[in-house]
Amino acid sequence: MEDHALLSLRNLNVWYTAGHTVLSGLSLDLGEHEVVGLIGLNGAGKTTFIKTVAGLLPGCHLDQAAWSGHSFSFRDKAFKKSRYIVFAEDRSFQYFTFREYLAYVSASYNVPLPDVAGLVKGFHFEDYTDVLLRELSTGNLKKAYLITAFALRPRLLLLDEPVNGLDFQSTEFLYQLMGGYKQYGTLLFSSHILESICLTSDRVLVLEQGRISRTFAGAKIAAGNIREVLADEKHD
Repeated sequence: MEDHALLSLRNLNVWYTAGHTVLSGLSLDLGEHEVVGLIGLNGAGKTTFIKTVAGLLPGCHLDQAAWSGHSFSFRDKAFKKSRYIVFAEDRSFQYFTFREYLAYVSASYNVPLPDVAGLVKGFHFEDYTDVLLRELSTGNLKKAYLITAFALRPRLLLLDEPVNGLDFQSTEFLYQLMGGYKQYGTLLFSSHILESICLTSDRVLVLEQGRISRTFAGAKIAAGNIREVLADEKHD
């Protein structure tokens, strides 16, 4: 494993039903302070991977897993307090308001209640901070979780399809936050939108047939290059 990696995984296999793996032999390293995009065709396993790192899928096996150079489990308490995840769809804590949810999460992560005024303004969320989460639209609910995520500033932030449901202005603001996140930690996000991948990523990982098949970095992160790889996958 890479000595400087924040998160290292070797030969990850994940299944929902025994004998039918969704992720098979997946290995990756995430460095400190980088923004990494994860892309693949529908059904490639992007959401499955994020749910696995969240500790939500018991059907998994790894040859090796290291967090800051030390062996760990996705369910270890110390690891859980070092990462935060925004899922593509999430209807938990529906009887909390945003402010109540933020206070609960801050206490759970043992951090002071953060000042979210700038994030609330950037996402145009001012009118919804005291509304029950269950009463928010899909887009505003996504904003509530994104504000919490960027306010918390965990060492590892995972976002599953973060652009889905957002209006244009909020999407532009999100891109700014994502591109600048490496000053606080490491960001891994999945997306099917090439714009989000190309505008924010230091590296792009292509997920194909349950494993990372290609990696793009630097000037090679271009829509044409990535689109060509995905087109090849589609016709294999």
